[in-house]
Amino acid sequence: MLSTTTFEVPGFRVVKCLGLVRGLTVRTRSLPLTILGGIRTIFGGRAGIFADLCESAREESFQLMLSHAKRVGANAVVGVRYDTGPMVGAAEVLCYGTAVIVEPALSHS
Repeated sequence: MLSTTTFEVPGFRVVKCLGLVRGLTVRTRSLPLTILGGIRTIFGGRAGIFADLCESAREESFQLMLSHAKRVGANAVVGVRYDTGPMVGAAEVLCYGTAVIVEPALSHS
């Protein structure tokens, strides 16, 4: 399935808009990882444990959004965005966009 943060897909034209699609996930950290991450924040630097949690939450929400798009019959999602919310001990990520049906654009050579 095609997906883009833009509202157009080069080489394609939108033939039908199917509306908003989304994927939401909330990921929590285990206690040992929370402790290790907390220690890391004392000394500064990149907290890879937290970054990995956020990245896996982004990927899961993205895949959930694509699944939603497939269920409504889309073959592409345009205007893809992410939104996050503060949660203690967890990562909440919403991925959303507009489900569309696209077809190859006809070239006039």
